[in-house]
Amino acid sequence: MTEIPEPEDKLDAMTTVTVSGPEDDAERWRQIDWRRSEADVRRLRQRIFTASKAGDLSRVRRLQKLMLRSRANTLISVRRVTERNAGRLTAGVDGEVVLTPEAKIQLVDRVQQNAEPFTAMPVRQVYIPKPGGKRRPLRIPVIVDRVHQARVVNALEPEWEARFEPRSYGFRPGRGCQDAVQAIHLTAKGKSARRLWALDADLASAFDLIAHDHILDQLGSFPAREMIRAWLKAGVVVQGRLHRTEDGVPQGGLCAAAHKDPYGVPS
Repeated sequence: MTEIPEPEDKLDAMTTVTVSGPEDDAERWRQIDWRRSEADVRRLRQRIFTASKAGDLSRVRRLQKLMLRSRANTLISVRRVTERNAGRLTAGVDGEVVLTPEAKIQLVDRVQQNAEPFTAMPVRQVYIPKPGGKRRPLRIPVIVDRVHQARVVNALEPEWEARFEPRSYGFRPGRGCQDAVQAIHLTAKGKSARRLWALDADLASAFDLIAHDHILDQLGSFPAREMIRAWLKAGVVVQGRLHRTEDGVPQGGLCAAAHKDPYGVPS
């Protein structure tokens, strides 16, 4: 086992490079200090948020690069997509799922050590039932792309959390539809309420048709911008046939979920 010191101001002080067998890999996964890893990621997210709130874009970008290099971020991301996400048992176009401790730590090493050049894979489209007999398309990325997307979300989300509207609730950390219901109640209650009505609107195919150029323009100089471009352009496989994606975002990917907001409430 060889320990290699990392550059100063990096989130994780040391990187451990090991060569081991399946049993050793399983033990490495079981011995991970999750509390420390989560604290490291949470602390760096807070630093990105604070820098974004202060309008210090150069510091935001530097901290985002640290997040994208962080082993703690990779560990948390692998755990998220292999243990906590509802779709952890569903494979993408490559048929790969990661279920055992050995496979999970190997996935960490594969992502963290850049063992292969990054190439976004097409997503697999399936359909899930909706009320009224309709079906909603759901697009499933391959497991490696899901991990990369979780890592990117941890770098991107705190920057935008500092900039979002205060009355925006959908798909945001620590917020949900009950917060939106409470905000509506506080706005509309009493005889002197500022508003006596609420608008319930659904933009047809909003996420199916959103322009890729608009998304990339909003990202600006975000360090993982080209990864996001690659995911947007990777294509979709429907019933075994590959279709190009010139616009829209996949409903089912982690990055897409991070940018939806169906619970906007006027101030």
